[in-house]
Amino acid sequence: MHEMSVVTSLLSIVCEEMAKHDVHRLLLVRVRYGALANIVPEALSFAFEALTAGTDFEGAVLETEEIPITLKCSQCGHIFSPPKGEHFFAPCPSCGEEFGHGMETGRELYVQHIEAE
Repeated sequence: MHEMSVVTSLLSIVCEEMAKHDVHRLLLVRVRYGALANIVPEALSFAFEALTAGTDFEGAVLETEEIPITLKCSQCGHIFSPPKGEHFFAPCPSCGEEFGHGMETGRELYVQHIEAE
């Protein structure tokens, strides 16, 4: 389960930001991840609870949001979202081009928001 290492990294980022702003009690962390980032939200929540138990972060809330896949057509430049589960073969709805699209969104993983006091 790589979510444990992901949460370890996220908590490190949170610690750095909290130190910069001289806050000590974490209330909420909002994480956004791309549909292709191989994140299982339930596993991420479990890892967050396990790694914050017995620490100053215990009781903080983890919110997650999946970012859908968007592609940019290699032929006409149209940006579109392929049907769910069909990102490997996704003809452009504008011109019909079938191959070579660029990935615009779908691989991200970042802390979007932190609430602390």
